[in-house]
Parts: sequence; structure tokens; C-alpha cells
Amino acid sequence: MDSYQKIQLELKKNPKKWVITGVAGFIGSNLLETLLDLDQSIVGMDNFSTGDKKNLDDVKKYVSKKQWSRFLFHEGDILDPKLCQEICQDADYVLHQAALGSVPRSIEDPYTSNNSNITGFLNMLVAAKESNITKFVYAASSSSYGDHPELPKVEGKIGNPLSPYAVTKLVNELYANVFKITYNFPSIGLRYFNIFGRRQSSDSAYAAVIPKWIGETLNNKAITINGDGKTSRDFTFIDNVIQANILSATSKNPKANGEVYNIAVGERTSLIEMYKFISKNIQSNLPSVKIEQPKFGNFRPGDVRHSLADITKAKNLLGYKPTHNVEQGIKETVSWYLDNLHEQ
Repeated sequence: MDSYQKIQLELKKNPKKWVITGVAGFIGSNLLETLLDLDQSIVGMDNFSTGDKKNLDDVKKYVSKKQWSRFLFHEGDILDPKLCQEICQDADYVLHQAALGSVPRSIEDPYTSNNSNITGFLNMLVAAKESNITKFVYAASSSSYGDHPELPKVEGKIGNPLSPYAVTKLVNELYANVFKITYNFPSIGLRYFNIFGRRQSSDSAYAAVIPKWIGETLNNKAITINGDGKTSRDFTFIDNVIQANILSATSKNPKANGEVYNIAVGERTSLIEMYKFISKNIQSNLPSVKIEQPKFGNFRPGDVRHSLADITKAKNLLGYKPTHNVEQGIKETVSWYLDNLHEQ
């Protein structure tokens, strides 16, 4: 039995109270489902700027009525300090997922990204500290590595940020570290590497590449690859992220606190390889779908060329052990989109 399985059994025996910001979003709703399935009590908040009520309705279908009754939802914004204080009262752990993602969006509108990702983050950090939260776990980002050329990415070596979004996520890490030094407040930052999986939006203007490509392929459209297709990422399935959040919150290792961790698989996949994985899985499930050859567009401003994570630190200090590689994750993701196509 590994570390994660032990923690799950312990949580079932001794339920805790959790706060999830951005609970109606892609990652937040998946965290909600897993924690409710473990019979935990959840207070969630979302302003629906990028989250969707359909995600909460979907979670409700997969848990029991008793489990769902343990979920208290607040429609609100992390820019409201009083609401941040309210949702943190008497809670054990905070999983802070609320943010405005997307490099292109931050380039188009840096002010709004800054407001949500820095001011909102600080509101939650202060509220968690004042409520004596046991652990504050927050969504950091691989974008913090910026223009540092070395692969794989190691937590202590970062470069200059390449977008306003990257600046905001790096500032989160700086604030968390200052709160550790100044107030001895325990937090853990998780640098997510290109997360994908069920409930990820496929129709937003800022949709991530995998759900966007799945949606376009299912609609018999040719997908567009930015650049030459050789750009690579450490694509990471959602179940690995859920594991990392729960391990971080419940970790009793004093050396783990106040640190940031790469959360990824430790494998590099090019965009053209990802296109082939998606096409193969859709074709095997729906032979009638005609797979169009991809088009190639311009490189996106602010994008890094290659990304690959060293996950040694998370393995050693958190007990993190990815359960899904890219191909396994794509298989489950395509299956979910096919089952939920009528709702997309």
C-alpha cells in the first residue's frame, strides 16, 4: 500500500473539513468529487468566471446524497476578503485553485489577471492564516520557469517570466514564502504542468489544447497546431494532480512545508504526438469520425518551446507517485468526452 492509499484510508476513518476555491472549475470539481467520495466535508467557492455550474451538477451525479450533503457552496469571489474569511472558519485544509489561467488572456488583459491571481491569492492566504488552517495548498504553475533553458525543470532553478500570467504565479510563491518566514504559516505550492482530463472546457476562447482538439476532432474539424508541432510539454492527467493536492494537505513531513513542487509525469510529449494520441483514441471508439490532417499556425507569444519536469522532490518529500502516463490519461479523457458529448 503506497502513501496515497494510506492517506485515503485515514481520511475515511477521520474526515476533515476542506476549503476549495475555484470549486466549479476543471481541477476544483475533480478535487471535490474525490474528497466527497472519501466522505469529507467541503466548503467551496466560485464566481463562475471560468468555472461552470455544470461541473458541480456532474459531481452530484457521481456521489451519494449523503456525500453531497457534506458540500456547502458559496457563489462569490476571492476578491471579497470577508467571504474568504467566512469560508475558512473552522476548516482544516485549503486547496486554493481559483485563478485566471491562460497566457494569451493575461497578455490581452494583464490587469484582470493580476487582480485575481495576486490580490485574490493574498486574500485567501491571509484568511487561511487568521483561521489557523493546518495547511494551505495552492496551484502554482510551470510558467514560473520562464526562459530558463535547462531540462528537466528543477524547482530551484527558474528564469525570467514570459507573460503576465507567469508573473502572477511567481508572486504567489513569493508571498507564500514570506508568510512562512514571517508568520510560520504552512503552505505548499504545486507547479502544475499542462493538466488535462474530464470536465476541462473544450469551447472556451482560452481552452487548453487537449479538450479543444478533442472537441474539434469530434466535430470533424481540422485542428490547428501552433508552430511546427515539435513544441513539447509534460502533459499531466488530472488524477495525478488530485493525488498531489491530498498528499500535500495531509503531509506530516516537516521538511515538506513551505516548498514548491513540480506536479507532472516526468515525460515529454510533442504537440504532433499528442494529436496522434487523441486521433487514435477517438478513431478506435468512433470509426465513423473522419480525422482531418492538422493545420499549422504561428507560434503563440509567451509560450515556452519545451517543458519537462523533474518530479524527484515531490516523490521524496510528499510520496507523490503518478498513476497515469499521457497515453493512459488521454484514453480516459477521450472516453469521458464521448460519454458526455451531449452535454458539451
